[in-house]
Amino acid sequence: MASAADPHRLTLGPPEAARNGEQHMENRELTMDDYLAMVKRRLKVILIPALLAPIAGFLVSYAFPPKYSSQSLVLVEGQKVPDAYVTPVITSDFTQRLATMQQQVLAGNRLRPMIERLGIAKPGEEGAIIQEIRANMSVEPVITDISGSSSSSSSSSSSKKSKGGKKPTGTALPGFYVKYTSSTPRRAQQICAELTGLLVEENLRTRTGVAQGTTDFLTRQVDEAKSTLDDQDAKLADFKRKYMGQLPGDAENNLRILMSMNSQLDSNTQTLNRAQQDKAYTESLLAQQLAAWKTSGSSNSPQTMEQQLNNLQAQLMQLQARYTNDHPDVIKTKADIVEVKKRLAEANNAANAASDTPQKANASEPPEIRQLRLQVHQYDGVIAQASADQKRLQSQIQLYQARTAMSPTIEEQYKVLTRDYDNAQNLYRDYLTKKSSSELAANMESQQQGEQMHVLDPAGLPSDPTFPNRLFFAGGGLGAGLALGVGIALWLEIRDRSIRTERDAAVAMDLPLLVSVPWVSEEEETVSINGNGQGRRPFWGRGNGHAPDRDRVGA
Repeated sequence: MASAADPHRLTLGPPEAARNGEQHMENRELTMDDYLAMVKRRLKVILIPALLAPIAGFLVSYAFPPKYSSQSLVLVEGQKVPDAYVTPVITSDFTQRLATMQQQVLAGNRLRPMIERLGIAKPGEEGAIIQEIRANMSVEPVITDISGSSSSSSSSSSSKKSKGGKKPTGTALPGFYVKYTSSTPRRAQQICAELTGLLVEENLRTRTGVAQGTTDFLTRQVDEAKSTLDDQDAKLADFKRKYMGQLPGDAENNLRILMSMNSQLDSNTQTLNRAQQDKAYTESLLAQQLAAWKTSGSSNSPQTMEQQLNNLQAQLMQLQARYTNDHPDVIKTKADIVEVKKRLAEANNAANAASDTPQKANASEPPEIRQLRLQVHQYDGVIAQASADQKRLQSQIQLYQARTAMSPTIEEQYKVLTRDYDNAQNLYRDYLTKKSSSELAANMESQQQGEQMHVLDPAGLPSDPTFPNRLFFAGGGLGAGLALGVGIALWLEIRDRSIRTERDAAVAMDLPLLVSVPWVSEEEETVSINGNGQGRRPFWGRGNGHAPDRDRVGA
């Protein structure tokens, strides 16, 4: 039956039929035409909040106090001296250094003098002003969208990324923005300019302090390394003096000396043995000569020598009778006669001397015995010298043998001392090189040839507030109004259980549709003349589509 409130809507009569129809209506699938019909029916409900909400948002923006932002641009220039000649003292990441400088600038002891200079704080409000400055200040690196077009390879990679739908990543430039937000334009500009100056001063102070601190530290390290090197040098010199001739470099020389001394000892032993043998032989000859001389001592009397002289003269006469005067036997006999006469004369002279000297004259030894005694004395000297040389060589051989035996231990100790000395020397040279480089860097910073910060764009006086953004508020109101209107329209459609099309009727009754009759209002007359001249009303039958929105189909 039709509802009295809406003449264009038909509802099911009995309650049970109505509940079943509602369940079937909830379970059916909606098409795009259904959604378009919903939008058309609820267009006013959606448009009214969407139009009123932006106006409300724009008016609400006037309820917030305005805030002004002042911004400055600082350019960071790299050091003017190439890095190949002077190594920079600070090599950390620029973003990290910037964050560190920001925290140092925002310290209370740095902000209080600035607040006093500007006169922006009343007595007792410095703490609140400091917290406000910390909250409203921001430092951001300069970011650009330039890609790597400086080289062909980077250009090709950028083009490939753009084809793949990826945007090129930004590249940090040597610079940063300092931004400060305040309630008045003049205050924002003043504080932004002061903070920018503090950052520039902090960078210069930090770089100078780091350079000087590095130089001082390396100076202390050089002094300590030099002291350690001197200690190691003294230890090494003492070790060399203590073990002179036993060092690893002397091992080969010691072996050569030892072999040479062994050869000298062998030669000395042979000389000693030969001298001892010669001495023994000479002593035996001396004993024989002494024995012969003592036995012949009695034949030296004048009577005996006269008898020998007579015998020799008789023998000479016999030889001269047989041989000439040039014959050797004749010459020898004549010489013996002369010798005997000489000895006879000496004996006679000795007999005529004083009575207390006959024994000394008789005790004088012949030259042969004296010569043998001299040879024995010489052999004693040779034996003594050879024995002394033998002892000296044996002592030196034992010394060099001990040196050779101790060479591995001494070599190990020497290696440890040498290694420590080399390490100390290398460390000293390394620190000395670093100190020279640090001094160059400190001089470069003092002459302002290192990294410098320059204010490229000083803080300006803002003309428009950055908050509230009235267009943003209006846009937010538009979005909220649309959401509200769509929500209300959805809520109304969910609660609406009307049957408007033949499809709704078929779904609601779960019965096949036999025929559908259009709704004809009393004020509507649509008559068309067919070919036979008869008039009829518009009619849409089964399967011919949906009825117009103004038609409601009942079943």
